[in-house]
Amino acid sequence: MYAALSVPPKTVGGSKTVAAGAAVAFFGCSMTMTEKKKKQNTGGGTIPSGRLLLMFLDGSKRFFAVSMISSLVLSAIDLVNPQIIRFTVDTVIGKEKSDLPEFANRIVDLIGGVPVLRERLWIIAAAITVFALLSAVFRYIQRLYNTKASETLVETVRNLLFAHIERLPFGWHMKNRTGDIIQRCTSDVDIVKEFLSEQLTAILQIVIKVVFSLAVMFSMNAKLALAATLTMPVILLYSAIFGRRIGKHFRECDENEGVLSTIAQENLTGVRVVRAFGREKFERDRFEAQNNKYTECWISLTRTLSDFWAVGDFTSCLQILLVVVLGTVSCVNGNLTAGEFVSFSLYNTMLIGPVRRLGRIISEMSKAGVSIDRLGEVLEAETEQDVPNAAEAPMDKDIAFENVSFHYGEDGPDVLENVSFTVPAGKSFGILGGTGSGKSSLLLLLCRLYAPTEGKITVGGVDIADMPARYVRENVGVVLQEPFLFSRSVQENIGICGASDAEIRAAAVTACVDGDITRFSQGYDTMVGERGVSLSGGQKQRVAIARMLTKKTPVIVFDDSLSAVDTETDEKIRTALRRSTGNATVLLISHRVTTLMQADRILVLDGGRVAELGTHAQLVVKPGIYRDIYNIQMQSADRALLEEGVGEHGSH
Repeated sequence: MYAALSVPPKTVGGSKTVAAGAAVAFFGCSMTMTEKKKKQNTGGGTIPSGRLLLMFLDGSKRFFAVSMISSLVLSAIDLVNPQIIRFTVDTVIGKEKSDLPEFANRIVDLIGGVPVLRERLWIIAAAITVFALLSAVFRYIQRLYNTKASETLVETVRNLLFAHIERLPFGWHMKNRTGDIIQRCTSDVDIVKEFLSEQLTAILQIVIKVVFSLAVMFSMNAKLALAATLTMPVILLYSAIFGRRIGKHFRECDENEGVLSTIAQENLTGVRVVRAFGREKFERDRFEAQNNKYTECWISLTRTLSDFWAVGDFTSCLQILLVVVLGTVSCVNGNLTAGEFVSFSLYNTMLIGPVRRLGRIISEMSKAGVSIDRLGEVLEAETEQDVPNAAEAPMDKDIAFENVSFHYGEDGPDVLENVSFTVPAGKSFGILGGTGSGKSSLLLLLCRLYAPTEGKITVGGVDIADMPARYVRENVGVVLQEPFLFSRSVQENIGICGASDAEIRAAAVTACVDGDITRFSQGYDTMVGERGVSLSGGQKQRVAIARMLTKKTPVIVFDDSLSAVDTETDEKIRTALRRSTGNATVLLISHRVTTLMQADRILVLDGGRVAELGTHAQLVVKPGIYRDIYNIQMQSADRALLEEGVGEHGSH
């Protein structure tokens, strides 16, 4: 909870994504991927960029195909107009013999020949207009389908990422910052979209224009055409050199944007904590420092891009100047006609533009490559996998922890060490322990959010590792100490898994929250805000209890989920729960002895080990941790009651 106040950006975990992911996983309502996507995401190795692009293009290939075909037609039309202008200047207005292709000469003869065109220049103007209209039509088609393709691409990639992230292990979410994940799913996806829609689709068009332009230019004047191509290798060479530098700077920008997004996301969701501790200035300074670093990265990238375009402009201007000077000399010497020179200049413009754009594609490819790699890092993360032939088994049986040891990470210290105990089916089981004793870790293991380092957990003698993870979570109802509520109405939060209105109301009554909800201005339709910000801590816990009760699972776990309610409400809820849970197996994790004392059996953890196990009556009479905690809490309760009584007496 205090991460937004003091934890450096590089160590902040994806706590909000973890909470949301845990809530979705616990309630078994997560989205499932199609079989095709499952096959694509089962591996944990590096996914080649080519395969990633094919995955991203699924659903948009046909739109890109139409867009590229339209681009080809558009290129052909653009290449015709210079020929019409050359023919008009040299043959119609001048006296040069027509050197149009045979099919074009036939069209001219059908019109009436060159003399008719010379008298009726409007025919040529009309022809240019028709080609211009055709160009406009195909340009419209190209842009329309290119937009369809790019937006479909974005939809496909984001759906793919979201579905894959939902299936990643709980530990992955603990290691990755929420802001960075969001940045990859937004900014990096947009970079890939822009590259594919604006750059990659133009490659074929560029190649055709360059090849056709060079062919026509060499047919007109080989020496002048050779001079025009001298700068092409230079453009491609410096584009490749700058491309590597651009990619390096862009990765720095991308990573720093992820850190900045994390800081912003943490402060927006933790705004109450920030203000409660008066840390606005600290967080503002922290944000501004990261924002300044992010800005400096972009300024550095912009400098590199400026150098790139400056070199490109100089090279292009030098090439155009060379063509104009040599072309003028050729015209004066009679080696080139005026029409040919005008046409050659137009083709040269067509040549230098695409060549420069090809250079830009090389540089943009560096940026897109960084984004594809960052998306690949998410998609190549190994998803949760059930063992082969995983089978469902009854969950309403005895739960047994058999010599379970567990630690977070590869080299972390043991949180649980050789823990063994059995929870009889249909009974209540209390778990007591100090901070860091491993109480919540037992919950995470039971829900298969983590797997034991050693030992196993069985239900009815069947290892839960041999069951589908989805099935286990669907049959274990969980209420966390800090429950996650979605930014929806109270009704939607309680009935998240499709409960009826009657079931929602009954669960709310059992959780002792119905009275609070009906007093809200909009009742069950009241929006709870992000993470339930509009509710008190006790109301959030009780709404979460009601949500869990709608699942009607055979196993129910309360992870200190009554810590934010008063003792009287705690007792009312426990009484109502005893009536409503029926034959369910109930695990109670709490620091309050009063919450656990009516459980059928109570486990006491100390330093990740089983310290005591028995009923309340057994544990309270023998020296140990349980009796010490019981005495302290009872004395505190008696003292509070005494002070309350003295206060009331004094007031009389």
